[in-house]
Amino acid sequence: MPEILVHVERGGVVESIHRGDLVVADSSGSIIYSIGDACKFTYWRSSAKPFQVLPLVESGGVEHFGLDNQDLALFTSSHNGEEKHVAGIHSIFTKLGLDTGLLSCGTAPPLSQWASRSLLGKNEPFTALTNPCSGKHAAMLALCLIRGYDTTGYTDPAHPLQLEISDTISDVTGLGPADITLGTDGCGVPVYGLPLLNMALAYARLSLPGDNFSAARRVALRTIAASMIEKPYYVSGTRSLDTTVMEATEGRILAKQGAEGVYCLAVMDKGMGLALKIEDGHHRAIGPVIIEVLRRLGLIRPEELERLKDSRQVKIQNHRKEVIGLIKTAF
Repeated sequence: MPEILVHVERGGVVESIHRGDLVVADSSGSIIYSIGDACKFTYWRSSAKPFQVLPLVESGGVEHFGLDNQDLALFTSSHNGEEKHVAGIHSIFTKLGLDTGLLSCGTAPPLSQWASRSLLGKNEPFTALTNPCSGKHAAMLALCLIRGYDTTGYTDPAHPLQLEISDTISDVTGLGPADITLGTDGCGVPVYGLPLLNMALAYARLSLPGDNFSAARRVALRTIAASMIEKPYYVSGTRSLDTTVMEATEGRILAKQGAEGVYCLAVMDKGMGLALKIEDGHHRAIGPVIIEVLRRLGLIRPEELERLKDSRQVKIQNHRKEVIGLIKTAF
């Protein structure tokens, strides 16, 4: 059962609460720490992206198309839709020799309010390129080219591309296909329902693949992790939690947010993974929870904690920029 994780306080009074479930596991699947239901079943959402790009990296697509770490980071991203992100997606399509019109993620505004206001101020439209999932879709189209799959209908669960990705998700999470529930994500591709413990297991293995996978898969996992750590801005963007955590820890902790209050971490030097689900889906509760858990387990250094202090206890400001409350952990 979800436990109370976060209080939203105003004037010393608890105005709102956020409940959730969390688990930290190692690469064998052993539970190191948990709050609530370690096996809470939910959708992985965008926290699955580092693993959805695995088949492309294993296929030799990086070398074939001359892709770099920025491109790979964008493939795993839920990017803010800032100018550099959109330019990066354009660059990928140039390398692929494809038209961006093939994107089937749909038109969406940037996640960044600043980027959205900037486009509106210039009377420029929102496009598929400003969709936070455009990088993942670019990776899927690239794999279609490598494999010779038809790019038409590539989002369909029965498309050979999606079947290949589903097999990969099954492998990295240690679950059989029958144990994973398929839904449809906001960008139209399959989304995977599974226990939090198996999400944490996958992230632990992203940090320390060990002997759990083939040699090719181990290399691909390390390549993906290295790209996210080297180019954290392209995983998310300005003032985002993913980017902030990876920059503050200098890549020692890899972070990837999903929608509806899902969040995953890999502690790269410890071979540990963390998976969190906020019950009501509100993202504001995530930062305080993950940073406090890392602190309690001794997985974050004092100087890193100082850099992340604004995410650990989030100040609530009124319209006059006065601090009138806090968002902080309750456990």
